[in-house]
Amino acid sequence: MNKQDIKKVVLAYSGGLDTSIIIPWLKENYNNCEVIAVSGNVGQASELEGLEEKAIKTGASKIYIEDLTKEFLEDYVFPCVQAGAKYEDYLLGTAFARPPIAKRIAEIAVAEGADAICHGCTGKGNDQVRFELAIKAFAPDMPIIAPWREWDIKSREEEIEYAEAHNVPLKINRETNYSKDKNIWHLSHEGLDLEDPMNEPLYNKEGFLEMGVSPEMAPDKPTYVKIHFEKGIATAIDGKEMDAVELVETLNKLGGENGIGLLDIVENRLVGMKCRGVYETPGGAILYKAHDVLETICLDKETAHYKALVAQKLGEIVYNAQWYSPLTEAILAFVKKTQETVTGDVTLKLYKGNMINAGVSSPYSLYDPEIATFDEDNVYNQADSAGFINLYGLPIKVHAKMKAKNNLK
Repeated sequence: MNKQDIKKVVLAYSGGLDTSIIIPWLKENYNNCEVIAVSGNVGQASELEGLEEKAIKTGASKIYIEDLTKEFLEDYVFPCVQAGAKYEDYLLGTAFARPPIAKRIAEIAVAEGADAICHGCTGKGNDQVRFELAIKAFAPDMPIIAPWREWDIKSREEEIEYAEAHNVPLKINRETNYSKDKNIWHLSHEGLDLEDPMNEPLYNKEGFLEMGVSPEMAPDKPTYVKIHFEKGIATAIDGKEMDAVELVETLNKLGGENGIGLLDIVENRLVGMKCRGVYETPGGAILYKAHDVLETICLDKETAHYKALVAQKLGEIVYNAQWYSPLTEAILAFVKKTQETVTGDVTLKLYKGNMINAGVSSPYSLYDPEIATFDEDNVYNQADSAGFINLYGLPIKVHAKMKAKNNLK
């Protein structure tokens, strides 16, 4: 990539610290090139306020603010809920959001005739890989500019200094400079005191949690919520039909109020290091739990057990930036088949960070009370189990006799 050839750049723009200073940096280092900012709205709410004015004021020629929230949930999040896909208990909030954002950025860059796409991801993180692999899927020949791999800035402190020197307005300061990522599904916290795993997160400090409260600050009485699923997709809460956005927002409120969905983990990043993150996923945690409860009565044993293996693999490849890959497509096709009978209602009791199963039903339930009962029944002949055990245990019996014959321990 010859810098002299770069006349127009499309920037993945969030308005956060990194991307805010990238606009003036690009103009300084790439021949005063035109910068078009693109922001993907995946439900980050107040973070979008004043974004257009800020982008233009700091040097962008124009800004696209694309509402991707419904697509984000329906095409990326919900299929993984159906799968039960997680990464080391992390519910993939950032990993879900990057593919649809990067896809739209690539589409706009092609339409605008851009010479390059720029992102603000650091060279230590997973997001650089997520953005760039998605861009390769939709604009395979587009050059990519990653300032963190070029500039002399070495820390967030230096970023703030650069912003102040270039009159870039910021919503953060040196004391509250957590690295955060927010969307309708989750909020992540990294950096500052959290970099030491010995430090307990300041859950009860005002302003730390944004999507809810800590379990000890939650009400002293439980909240019951009933979720209806159709083929593995949640469609209603407490009898009210909702679209994806309203449903997740409703569960976020219920979960947040009851201290649900907090996760503090040291995870294994794609780029080879361990990193500590604190996550808020109140509605998402409820959905994963409810869906898992429903599958206990709707899936047969072999499918459920094999699906768990597939879920782990899907969680890994989504985390590892491979959403737009043949394997992801194939796994999601398998998952969709398993969900054909995952329809029914799940009631959960939410209480101080806990989600307690309070009832589940489905017209496709494989649970038969008459067979499972400890009381007298007319459908299960207990004498049949003797022959089953003899045949099932035959390899163990033969192996034991061989050892005895040869005096083996």
